[in-house]
Amino acid sequence: QVLSVSWQVVACCAVAVMPLTLLPLPSTYCLLQDPDEVFLINKSAAELAKKATAAYMAAHPGELKFVAGAVGPTNKTLSVSPSVENPAMRGITYDEVVDAYYGQLQGLYAGGVDLFLVETIFDTLNAKAAVYALEKFFADMGVRIPVFISGTIVDNSGRTLSGQTNEAFWNSISHAKPMAVGLNCALGATDMKKYIANLSACADCFVFCYPNAGLPNAMGGYDQKGHEMAEEIRPFCEENLVNAIGGCCGSTPEHIAAVAAMASAYPPRPLHSVEPLMRISGLEPLNYQPNAADMRSTFLNLGERCNVAGSIMFKKAVINNDYDTALSIALKQVQQGAHVLDINMDDGLIDGVAAMTKFVNLCIADPEISRVPFMIDSSKFHIVEAGLKCAQGKCIVNSISLKEGEAKFKEQATIVKNHGASVVVMAFDETGQAAGCDDKVSMCCRAYRILVEEVGFNPQDIIFDPNILTVGTGMAEHNNYAVDFIQATSEIK
Repeated sequence: QVLSVSWQVVACCAVAVMPLTLLPLPSTYCLLQDPDEVFLINKSAAELAKKATAAYMAAHPGELKFVAGAVGPTNKTLSVSPSVENPAMRGITYDEVVDAYYGQLQGLYAGGVDLFLVETIFDTLNAKAAVYALEKFFADMGVRIPVFISGTIVDNSGRTLSGQTNEAFWNSISHAKPMAVGLNCALGATDMKKYIANLSACADCFVFCYPNAGLPNAMGGYDQKGHEMAEEIRPFCEENLVNAIGGCCGSTPEHIAAVAAMASAYPPRPLHSVEPLMRISGLEPLNYQPNAADMRSTFLNLGERCNVAGSIMFKKAVINNDYDTALSIALKQVQQGAHVLDINMDDGLIDGVAAMTKFVNLCIADPEISRVPFMIDSSKFHIVEAGLKCAQGKCIVNSISLKEGEAKFKEQATIVKNHGASVVVMAFDETGQAAGCDDKVSMCCRAYRILVEEVGFNPQDIIFDPNILTVGTGMAEHNNYAVDFIQATSEIK
């Protein structure tokens, strides 16, 4: 019976999505807590879909059908507290979600899927955990298959359930270099169109969408017929917004056949490049475009009062567990114009991991604070990781360097890239901190080459700190430090 239904879907789909996928998450059904059962269910689902597509292609020579392993959003959220009284609380950890996704990926791949589809993402941090699991899986297996990522705009606010705009969502997950990105669920085609238009403009990969068959009726069902849905989708094709189209809730083989017939008359959206910029995000995107003719007009303002070394008031608040005061400092910086919020918990009297995790979670819960990107700042890399695991936006990591050698540098850079963050690189290597202009430039050039050519970093995500060092001390050996810094900065740029 399932094969019979699958045949109808396969007949009008280029991509046939898994009929069933499950993840092993804590506090859900007993079955899902058994990794072996999860592996078996996902593997069997993939094999069933592959069997249906193989049978169809055998009966229809020349037609190609592919199976996508659906990696869903789960019934957990990493960015929203389950407790109104405790906004820093989370119902699950980032690492638990990564492990759950990893187990699912193993089953789907063993069943033969042609691509992975991370879909119905209402919380971007869940998607980032899925991408992190994908990168780990690809590295462990020594393979790489295409990845599609689909977010969900929950209503006409144009945001995900966790508050991001769709361009901020794209900035947060673009490091995955998906073959295609899109939107699905929650909205009908008419309401979804403007958000797809925006995503189509900012994404340099293929774009798809599969809206609902209109909006649900009072009983939760869908009344829109196949030909009606196809007509609502027609403007997507007329305006070249998408490369692939489909249907989500309420859609049946009839709907998909009608959409496929309509779309066949139109050319797909042409791929386009995007301007090379540093693109980071909080709830909203920050695409940094410097004005070379007037750099002061595009000065990027980093708020550093949430750095325990930059504010004694903030430090005392964290030590005293007075996070209301700490949050008020963060909010004030954003209200006064900070484009990025620096967060640092490096102090001997503070448990850095616990403080970073709690404070970032609290900041995420405040829509005014979290609309700007965060700079996760620490000299201890495990504290940096703790911060990255809490932020759904695209952060800046401050910082890494070659101080401990190339192997450690590449290891940390890969982790930062897999979390989707930009990175500050200090002019520091195995010999020490760069003092002269030539040393600053050579260290930064070496780091750039490793990051871009070996780790695969986007060049726009690299920020160099050439170290200004001490100025005006009266010591002869320090006399040229300021000049060296200015000359090195100019040469690096």
